[in-house]
Amino acid sequence: MCHITDPIDRSLLDDWQRDLPITDRPFAAMAAALGISEDDVLARLNRMKVAGRITRVGATVAPGTVSASTLAAVAAPEPRIDEVAAIIGAQPGVNHNYLREDEWNLWFVATGPDRAHVDATLARIGAQTRLRVLDLPLVRPFNIDLGFRLSGDVATVPPRRKVDRAALRDGDRELLQQLTTGLPLTPRPYHRIATLLHRDADAVMDRLAALVAAGIITRLGVIVRHRALGWSANAMVVWDVPADRIGAAGPALAAVPGVTLCYQRRIVPGIWPYGLFSMIHAKSRAQAREVLARAAALPELFGAPHKVLFSTRCFKQTGALIADKEAAA
Repeated sequence: MCHITDPIDRSLLDDWQRDLPITDRPFAAMAAALGISEDDVLARLNRMKVAGRITRVGATVAPGTVSASTLAAVAAPEPRIDEVAAIIGAQPGVNHNYLREDEWNLWFVATGPDRAHVDATLARIGAQTRLRVLDLPLVRPFNIDLGFRLSGDVATVPPRRKVDRAALRDGDRELLQQLTTGLPLTPRPYHRIATLLHRDADAVMDRLAALVAAGIITRLGVIVRHRALGWSANAMVVWDVPADRIGAAGPALAAVPGVTLCYQRRIVPGIWPYGLFSMIHAKSRAQAREVLARAAALPELFGAPHKVLFSTRCFKQTGALIADKEAAA
């Protein structure tokens, strides 16, 4: 477990996971709030990125708004786990790749500019691994705003806003790709992105503000590596709930303290009956099981069959692929 004792580092990690200022010098605004210099903020963020405590300072995007994605899994034989994980992780559209305790043991998220790109990624993985790929696309989210507090307190997640896809404009994909890859850790990061995209900096900041207001950008700030910060007992809990009950069960499950993600995914009849997914991120398995016990006691879930898949290894964790390969580069 990683113990962050420096109060400034703790504040950077705890208090800036969302609402990064969209201003000419956002890190200077952070510095003023913390009572330190802009150079100090940048040095600390760079140091924590190198140490693996944060993946980036950037954005997360509402699923299904500007790109496609799916959660997928394969059942890799024990001797082939590293080999198969390497094949999966080599795909540029795969942005998460975890080993979990189940027969279906390698779980990954495949992303891309459209569903055809995702389908091609899954097909390549199936052909190269010679394994069946379980494809579980999102049906509807109940809580997707992941955040972690070092204190162990449950982060207060803002109410989920309705996403206004009509706010999208030409060029937004490329801009969002830069934000999900990560802001340059320089004094004027939005200006640097504007230069990369051959656009005006003020126009870039206006578009970012519009995308945040439209709910397309769900979070703009410090994206932490939860394992490196002590959240090492992480379980995907899947629930076999009749489709007509998920509308009530999903919001109730999402509201349980300690449940960090919750959404409905498509089932695969005869193979994968679990349509309601949740994530529990905890600092010990005992703590995770306490959260699970509270969830299982909900009237909406009482008696529902479920599986607990603890994560044991992380092979890949990056931002999503939104724009096509050439634009993303």
